[in-house]
Amino acid sequence: MSDGDWFAPKRFGYGSSLPIAWQGWAVLIGYIAVLTAAGITLLPRHWALWATIIALATLTLTIICAQHTRGGWQWRWGGKE
Repeated sequence: MSDGDWFAPKRFGYGSSLPIAWQGWAVLIGYIAVLTAAGITLLPRHWALWATIIALATLTLTIICAQHTRGGWQWRWGGKE
C-alpha cells in the first residue's frame, strides 16, 4: 500500500470499495456527517439547498475516491491484481 492508497478497488465493476487506510475512513465518515447534518438542518424547508449540498458532497467524495484508489478506477472482472 502506497501513501496515496486510501480505498481498495472493487473486485467486479468500476470504482472503489471500502477504505483501507484511516484517511479513507475519515473521508467516508466526513461524507456521512455532511449528509446527516444537511438533512437534519435543512429538510423539509430548504430542499433545493439540501440537494445542492448533497450533490457537491457526492462529487467531492467521487473525486477523492478516484484519486486515492489502489490501481485507479478501471473495469475489473474479478481477477487477482
